[in-house]
Order: sequence, then structure tokens, then C-alpha cells
Amino acid sequence: MATTHTYDAVIIGAGGAGMRAAIETSDRVRTAVISKLYPTRSHTGAAQGGVCAALANVEEDYPEWHAFDTVKGGDYLVDQPAAQLMTEEAVDAIYELEHWGLPFNRTPDGKLDQRRFGGHTRNHGEAAVRRACYAADRTGHMILQTLYQQCVKRNVRFFNEFYCLDLLMEEGRVAGVVAYELATGDLHVFRAKTVMFATGGYGRMFKVSSNAHALTGDGPAVAFRRGIPLEDMEFFQFHPTGLNKLGILLSEGARGEGAILLNKDGERFMERYAPTIKDLAPRDMVSRAIFQEMKEGRGAGPSGDYVFLDFRHLDPKVLEEKLPDITEFSRVYLRVEPTKELVPIQPTAHYAMGGIPTDVDGRVVVGPQETPVPGLYAAGECACVSVHGANRLGTNSLLDIVVFGRRGGADMAAYAAGTEAPDLPGAPVGSTLDMLNGLLTRERAENAADIRKDLQAQMYEKAFVVRTEDGLKEMKRDLANLRDRYSRVGVQDKGSVFNTDLMEAVELGFLLDCADALVTAALARDESRGGHYREDHPLRDDANWLKHSLAYREEDGSVRLEFKPVKMGPYLPMERKY
Repeated sequence: MATTHTYDAVIIGAGGAGMRAAIETSDRVRTAVISKLYPTRSHTGAAQGGVCAALANVEEDYPEWHAFDTVKGGDYLVDQPAAQLMTEEAVDAIYELEHWGLPFNRTPDGKLDQRRFGGHTRNHGEAAVRRACYAADRTGHMILQTLYQQCVKRNVRFFNEFYCLDLLMEEGRVAGVVAYELATGDLHVFRAKTVMFATGGYGRMFKVSSNAHALTGDGPAVAFRRGIPLEDMEFFQFHPTGLNKLGILLSEGARGEGAILLNKDGERFMERYAPTIKDLAPRDMVSRAIFQEMKEGRGAGPSGDYVFLDFRHLDPKVLEEKLPDITEFSRVYLRVEPTKELVPIQPTAHYAMGGIPTDVDGRVVVGPQETPVPGLYAAGECACVSVHGANRLGTNSLLDIVVFGRRGGADMAAYAAGTEAPDLPGAPVGSTLDMLNGLLTRERAENAADIRKDLQAQMYEKAFVVRTEDGLKEMKRDLANLRDRYSRVGVQDKGSVFNTDLMEAVELGFLLDCADALVTAALARDESRGGHYREDHPLRDDANWLKHSLAYREEDGSVRLEFKPVKMGPYLPMERKY
């Protein structure tokens, strides 16, 4: 028998978005946060370089300029009213974090210091601007610690190492979730008036990724299986500077402090691709530039599959004070001394622009008419507002989680306070038990780890920085084969205590769902825009593709697509020159 809990608000995920929402709800309604990790181990803590706001502490700056950069950087697929709202609320969000104790770096006169970051410009593209507030290169870590302290202060109830495996719906509205307790193997039903998914991304579908092993698309996949569409899944960001072969991120803060990219010939090649802001161009442009250098034979190493990040001209004191983690990663993982040697880097799967569709108050919306699902919310990387469009600007992710985590939490609290708790559906744990029992009782004809390894290798080869119709069609066939193999997966560990073998098999199913939605949407979009680059359709096509994709999972397991228009505003699509 499952244990049943009753709360007004249940938040899935204890990263920045989930904890910011919990701070907002906990003062007003009974709140629980379910997390498969201890909260301060959430992936928000891996974000390095900064969180942006037009504070104008170091240089002249305005939210309007920030909004323009967000829309242009997102290749005009951004919903402009949402981007304007985010950039206007950014200033208060930063000062709120400061007042809660976040130790930002400061200028000599005591103001919050700011540095340059890719795609952020002054006066609508004139030159790079200092907009990113930062705490050395541990900004995400500091945000996570600050928000956790505020949650503890408010007595938020955490259920740590609980995996959300199903979303419960009753008569079209949210009724709660089903979660698996890792320590005991028990199932728990959380009856709730409101549920928020804040589960992060799904970059572990790729072989080279900056994402932690826990980022397996749990929230989007659970929603997907319950009829909720996933928006703009074809847009995945490949960060240009991951450590070679490992994918561990070297933040854009490095280039903000003056590090530059070099090819094997020692040429600063970004001067050819983005003459104005060079190495600080948006991430999709820099990643494609690196791939172009490799393609044309200017990549380094025996296989020509990486380029270099050069720190050697920077003051070692700046490196140790402002980029301590980045320099340490180079030394520990590649045994390279960044003050004296070039650091080998390559693009790495980094951030999902797509996810569960929401409005600016975090409410999950379905269909082209954007009909809200009563009681269901999403925030952070697993959600799609859409403020990132086809390509997220660096530092906008940390801003997204604090702005829309707060807005989503506030709306959850208001909705929960004004409604009665729904009834649970009959046999609430039935489908979850069937899934788990299938994995536990099946003879292990296939190994989940082998399938995951093949998925990652094939997605890296056919759906990474550069895509083609033939490659994506082949990937669709590969996914059908991987799903067939997954139906024969069994687990070796049959126990109930800390059965990570079982949970990793479940997570693989989530990754397959997310990959299926991504590849289907990427195959349909026969243009290039932002993080989605089709070598066979290299131009942006605003006449036919200025619209968001919505992927639905059908009963037979296939994926159906719908589309809805982009919400426009003052910024009309133009060529992205930097």
C-alpha cells in the first residue's frame, strides 16, 4: 500500500526554480518539495558565470536593451511580452537575492559588479555591455545555497531522494503525483491542489554534455505521458566551451573576462564570424563556428575535433579571483595549466530551450489556444515560457528561474487558497506499479546502461550541432529500435533499498520520450534557427517557421505535432549580425 500525503502545493524539483516557488507558496499554503537529490546538489549549483539584469552599475544599461538582446539572441522565436516582463523584473529579482545574503562580487565603491557575457549588448547591438552579476564563477551555487536557506527559514517540507513517476489527473485538473522513495522502495501518493514541475533539463540523451547524470527529463516525460504537449523540443543549446571529450563546462564568464578562442593555427577565428563582438557572440553562433573550423580542417588534435580556449594573456590574479573553478577544472580533468597552456574545448550539450509550455505565471497551457490545465505549473529549464526562443543567452537561465519561479509560486498559492482539494483517481499507483513490476520481474534480455550508451552516441552523431534530414530520419529509426530493446530491459537488483539500478532504468524511459519529441520536431522544421541548424536548410524561414512546435505523445507511442504562433512585440525579425 502506498502512503498518502495531502498538501496544497507540491513542487517537483529542488533547484533554483523549485525552491524560489516554494519560498513564495510556503508563506500562504501548505507546501511540499519532492526532489530526487538533496536540494543543494541540484544542477542549478553548476551554473558558473552570472545572472543578468540591467542594473547599470558599471555601464549605461536598460531593461529594453536586455529584452532586445534576448529576442535577437533567441532568433526571434522568443515570445516578446514574456521577455519584456522578465527583463523588467530582473532588477528587483537580483536585489532580492542580495538582500537574502547572496555574496555577489562588488565594485570598489560597493555596488554589485557586472561583467560581459555572450550576446548582451548596449543600445541594440552597438557593442558588448557589462550586464552579468556574478559570484566569482560559482553564481549558481550561491543562488542555490541562498534559496535553500530561505526555504529552511520558512520550514518548507522537503522529501529528498523521492522520484516523481506519475502525474495524477481527475476530470481534467491536477490531483497530485506518485513518487518512489529511494531509501525504502515505497510508493507515496501526494494529493495536491497544485503541482509544479521544476525538474531541470534532459541533456543526458547526448554523449558529450555539461548536464549532471540526474538530468534525464523526468518532469517533461511524466507530463508528456499524461497528454501534456512539449513545446519547441527541437531547440537544444550546445555550449561552445566544454572540456574536450568530457563536456564539463567552462563558463562564458571566461570569455567575458577576456579569454579567446583559437583554432589549430593559432588564429582568433571568431573575428571572421562575428566581427563586432567576436568571442562573445551568442552560443549557437560560436558552436557552429567551431564546427565549421573543424569541418574545414582547422580543428586541433589527431581527429581535428577540438579547438582551444586561450587564457594565457590574462592576469593570473584575475583567473584565481574571478574564475577559480574554471582554472581548477582545466588542471584536474585535462592536466592543463591555463595560465601557460591552451585549453582544448569542444561544443557540449548544455540547455533545453524546449519543455512544458507555460504562460508568464507558470501555468501549464495546452494547444494553440493555450488553454490552462487547472492546478498544473512548470518553471525553469523543464518549462518553455518562451523567453529563450531558439537560443538562450548566457545568464538568462538563472534569471528565468528566479523570475518565473517566483511568479509561478505566487499563482500556485493564490489558486490553492481558492479551491478545494480534488479527489484522487481510482487506483492512483496502478500504472506506476505496472511499470516498476515490469522492470523488476522481467528477465534481463537487455541492459539499460547499454541502451543509454547507444542513445547518447546516436543522438550525438545525428541530432547534435549540425543536423540533416537523412540523419534525423535515421535517428527516428534508431529510436524505434532502442524502444523495442527497452521493452525487454530488466534490472539485476531486485531489492527495495536504494535500488538505483531500477531508477536508472526508469530514467532511460524518460530520456527516450524526450529524444523522440526532439527528433520529430527537428525533422519537421526544415529551416535553421538558433540552436537548431539544418545543414540541408541553412537559412532561417520566417515566412513558414515563425511558430512554436507542440509535440504530443499518442496512445500508440508515436509523436504528433501541432504549431502555434510566436507572440510578437516591438522587435521585428532581422539578420543576426554581431
